Amino acid sequence: MTAYLRRFVFGFLAATAALLGLQQVAAQAIADHNSNAPVDFAADRIELQDRQNRVVLSGDVVIRQAGLTLTAANTIINYTDAGTLQIQRITATGGVNVTRGNEAVRGNVAVYDFNRRIITVSGAVGIDRGSDRLRGGNLVIDLRSGRSAIEGSGAPAANGEPSGRVTGRFSVPD
Repeated sequence: MTAYLRRFVFGFLAATAALLGLQQVAAQAIADHNSNAPVDFAADRIELQDRQNRVVLSGDVVIRQAGLTLTAANTIINYTDAGTLQIQRITATGGVNVTRGNEAVRGNVAVYDFNRRIITVSGAVGIDRGSDRLRGGNLVIDLRSGRSAIEGSGAPAANGEPSGRVTGRFSVPD
């Protein structure tokens, strides 16, 4: 998420300066991510549930697509099988981390909906880029429009106090 998340963070900072105190902030996101690129995965255990059209991955799951890496304890990959397998959705749980370059997003649960081209991360969401930080309860990234929104929900403030709001801290040039 290098350049893309950078735009998100800087967009967030600009919006925060203009809209200080709002519960939701929309900004530029990873709109150029290629959701049609091949998806590679690895896990300690893989279970094919053919009748349900899904694959269950568990134990140190790693999923990669076009420079984007997702790690989690467990994932479910839903697919369709009309002659060729096509991923519809990836649902990851347990210590979810999504990284691209030096940016990282973490949360409790992440859902990547391939049809809608939307990634949702929820539960103690954190976005880090160097010393810049953003915290909230729910992050939605729309890959089609290039917009993201993060909402508060019990996120700790920059000083560690619970606030229920979106919080952040960013460095400024010397």
